Amino acid sequence: MIIAIDAGNSRIKWATHEGGRWLDCGVLATSDIAWLAEAADEWPAGAQVVVCNVAGAEVAAGISSLLAARQARVSFLRPTAAACGVRNSYDLPAQLGADRWAALIGARAQSANACLVVCAGTATTVDLLDADGVFRGGLILPGFDLMRAALASNTAQLPFAEAGAFRAAPRNTSDAIVSGCLQAQLGAVERMFAAIASEAGAECLLTGGGAERLAAHLRIPFRLVENLILRGLVRYAESP
Repeated sequence: MIIAIDAGNSRIKWATHEGGRWLDCGVLATSDIAWLAEAADEWPAGAQVVVCNVAGAEVAAGISSLLAARQARVSFLRPTAAACGVRNSYDLPAQLGADRWAALIGARAQSANACLVVCAGTATTVDLLDADGVFRGGLILPGFDLMRAALASNTAQLPFAEAGAFRAAPRNTSDAIVSGCLQAQLGAVERMFAAIASEAGAECLLTGGGAERLAAHLRIPFRLVENLILRGLVRYAESP
């Protein structure tokens, strides 16, 4: 059995995988990491656990301690120059985020064509993977909710815009905020996709909590892929 754990800034997602299929999954707030012990109690002793952590050293230590007590074999995904058919062209490969690396590995398992890998969470990452499996670079920008929060906390008269809606030409403040934040996300994705738009079979792979919000308005070929980071972790764990 492989147990994949994706520890993000806001949430920790986990899933169990065996015999080519998913068996169980769960999610909790990163601040509630102690509750992961309840799920881990159901995992077999000595299970292979692979972790992607971008939530900091304290969370990594918590996961390690929790799983060590259950005699699990734990490995943390570290970005390298190459893995699972993906080559990392970052200036310093080890500085690529582990979540982005896992998503790229997962994307290569989903498609042999050029693709744009978009993870929409607390932050939105937009990464180019060419048909040869080379990661050509990408973007990091604040996620949709983070953009709204930044406007609310750093301006005197703009609200958080809970009730706003996406409009082509907004005519009230809440709609203007929601539409502006979403247009910024869409613009970044569509501009990056232009680099591979002419390639056969090129598409955008969307994952993360904000993926469906983007999907509703994108004007490029796309596919929603649930739990792309977890899929990448399993592929990494299964590789030689």
